[in-house]
Amino acid sequence: MSASRSLLTAARSTVLTVATTVAVVGHASAQDTTAKFPNRQIRAIVGFSAGSGADLATRIVGEKLSELWKQPFVTENRTGAGGALAAQGVAKAAPDGHTLLAISAAHIIVPALTTSPPYNLRDFVSVATTVQIPNVLVVNPSLGVRSVKELVAMAKAKPGELMFSSVGTGSGTHFAGELFKNLAAIDVRHIPYRGAPEALTDVLAGRVHFTFSPLSSVLPLLRNGEIVALAVAPKTRATALPNVPTVAEAGIEGYSWDTWFGMLAPADTPRTVVDVLNREIVRVIQLPEVRKQWETLGGEAMPLTPEEFDKYLAGQSQLVTKLVKAAGIQAQ
Repeated sequence: MSASRSLLTAARSTVLTVATTVAVVGHASAQDTTAKFPNRQIRAIVGFSAGSGADLATRIVGEKLSELWKQPFVTENRTGAGGALAAQGVAKAAPDGHTLLAISAAHIIVPALTTSPPYNLRDFVSVATTVQIPNVLVVNPSLGVRSVKELVAMAKAKPGELMFSSVGTGSGTHFAGELFKNLAAIDVRHIPYRGAPEALTDVLAGRVHFTFSPLSSVLPLLRNGEIVALAVAPKTRATALPNVPTVAEAGIEGYSWDTWFGMLAPADTPRTVVDVLNREIVRVIQLPEVRKQWETLGGEAMPLTPEEFDKYLAGQSQLVTKLVKAAGIQAQ
């Protein structure tokens, strides 16, 4: 064998050895990262106040994860700018899975409402969804309608006269109403309020004609006959209201709007860590004792893989962007 050929063979052997070593070390590092995760306190940053839906959903899951991992799981409220301050902080955190962002639909709504978004959806990786709380389309009994078709017929007979309430411009309940308005092709007016109690109170008083309200807020009123449920907003019926159709079933084809909560991690968080988080969160949200807690909120476990969560967020983002343009919604 010539000297040049010997050198070439030796070089190839060296490259192969180095490549094999790198692969083995990389695999070992990934395994090591997963094996040691979590190795200290985990923080979930919530962009809304204590007692909010996002806050409660996160605390319920965090309590169980603390028990399973024997590591503190701390829920930290960092309010401001519709959740944007929390998102900006987590986007800059170390991508090691120990800092998470607890989100709701507001996470995709905020960037859609401005030409200069405070954060980019690509700043994060999807971890897991936790719970879905159905919104319910409700009216005052005195309105005299008992179905979605009757409500739509009334709105078309009185263009611009019917009003729907929400918990604020750009809120999830606002978008639920705008989607209904868009797909039903009706002319109704949006009346924003500062919170769910106020939005619901004026429906009960007959000052506003309808609203989309979280199931947990209206269940007692439905049982007492103080309010009428025409339909639920998600694709599937609510377990607590099995006889109430979805909006789509009631005749508004293609309608679906969810109130949901989930968790994200900073971009570049190792997939091995994301997989551990997803597996354990999905396990926790389906525990019998946790399911009972969801029921008190009118919610149901929402187990999605990171890939399914990615797809879901993309679809919701497209829908919100479309509604913002169609309704001319602007940030307040």
